[in-house]
Amino acid sequence: MAEPHVTLEQPELDPAPEKLREPLEEQLSSALQRATDVVSDDYHGESVDEVADRLLAETRAALHPDIAEAFQPDPAELRRVAAVIVGRH
Repeated sequence: MAEPHVTLEQPELDPAPEKLREPLEEQLSSALQRATDVVSDDYHGESVDEVADRLLAETRAALHPDIAEAFQPDPAELRRVAAVIVGRH
């Protein structure tokens, strides 16, 4: 499975927020990749929806609380990653 990556979709940001986009995307992607590894290693037959919920919880746990609270990933993309985990086991 290709490692999941988070892309922020913010059209026409001012220069200061634009400078923060790449580091934030890297932080979110790293947290999601860690969550993917943790959930995959600890997979015990859960459904795709349960795995998606665990992915979100593990990702948020790896982030600063303010960032975690604001992190609202696309549910369809989380389900896609979850489906890959379920399909591999």
